[in-house]
Amino acid sequence: MALKIAIVGTGNVARGNYVPFLSRQEDVELTYLSRTKEKPEALAAEFGGHVVGTAAELAAEDPDAVLVLTRETQRAEAIGALLEHRFRRLFFEKPLVARHGQENVCEEDFFTARDLLKQAEANGTQTAMVFNYRFFEQTKRAARLVAERSFGQALQVVAYSHYATWSHVIDLIHLFAGPIVTMAAIDSAEARGAGDNKAVDVGAAFRFANGAIGTILGTTSPSFAFPLFELTINFEGGRVHMRDLDGEMEVLDYSGTCHEIIAPNTNASRWDHYKASFDKSVGAY
Repeated sequence: MALKIAIVGTGNVARGNYVPFLSRQEDVELTYLSRTKEKPEALAAEFGGHVVGTAAELAAEDPDAVLVLTRETQRAEAIGALLEHRFRRLFFEKPLVARHGQENVCEEDFFTARDLLKQAEANGTQTAMVFNYRFFEQTKRAARLVAERSFGQALQVVAYSHYATWSHVIDLIHLFAGPIVTMAAIDSAEARGAGDNKAVDVGAAFRFANGAIGTILGTTSPSFAFPLFELTINFEGGRVHMRDLDGEMEVLDYSGTCHEIIAPNTNASRWDHYKASFDKSVGAY
């Protein structure tokens, strides 16, 4: 029996990161819904599947899961329309709500997103969000090394991130150090008064449930030619430093005397690793 997967939002993200993998699965049937018909019809012609015109038509097909892949600036409205029809599962791109773009998530976006998730819960709708950086080979390798070498609990975290990788770096912090229970943040004064769509630098300090502490700096200043994020986690028995999209990783094992540097082979670019991570994360879902 085939899985019925619906794609809401059929722009570059859907076409580049989701539909090719899903179309190669023998047990998946695809349905597309978008604000206009040109892009979904083009996807259906190239990858198979069919197009519907409204959320109500999509609900009548009773898909197993709906992947909401619209732009973050339009996602709140798309989710709101879908929640009217009580779909069984909704899978979101991130950030969930960002009316002014992912580099300008504001407090209002947070409350909107929280209300949407509460409505989904009340509907009995299961929700999930893609965090494909968990499926980078270096991320999986780091998690394996931390476990195999008994590094123990995280004690401190230091992170630096371009806003293009911001959501993912926060997720990686949670993955390696657990939930955050207390946080304080400040922003730069540079962009104040320059309009709602001008990104500011943000620095935050936080405490984890296990008592560990950490910091993160978010910015738009790094060049895309260089690593877009740096993440260092100091554990009881060692330290791991990760950078960029499946880039170089350093491991310091406090029980030994070696400074290890683990780098991916040079046969593939950072974007090859990035693309492959979507296939793995969607397959896992």
